Amino acid sequence: MKSNDKVEGEGSYKGSKDYNERTKKFVDSGKVEQAARDAKPGSTEEGHAMEKAERIGKKHAKGEDPALNQPSKVPHEGHGHSVDKDAGR
Repeated sequence: MKSNDKVEGEGSYKGSKDYNERTKKFVDSGKVEQAARDAKPGSTEEGHAMEKAERIGKKHAKGEDPALNQPSKVPHEGHGHSVDKDAGR
């Protein structure tokens, strides 16, 4: 019996692939500039509230993922990388 299960722990390969496809579709649609304009704060007060929320969020961050500096070590489809199924045992 063959299992079609893939590693779907804290990160979801299927979810990431779906997100990447939808993001590419949005970028290719030409609607990015309008969305950026629509996202701008409507007032100085709203701008300050957004900056405050960003500061609070950054206080909880643990920093950048070290894999961002070594993308070749991040498993992804289409480049022959595979996930070690025995890792973490």
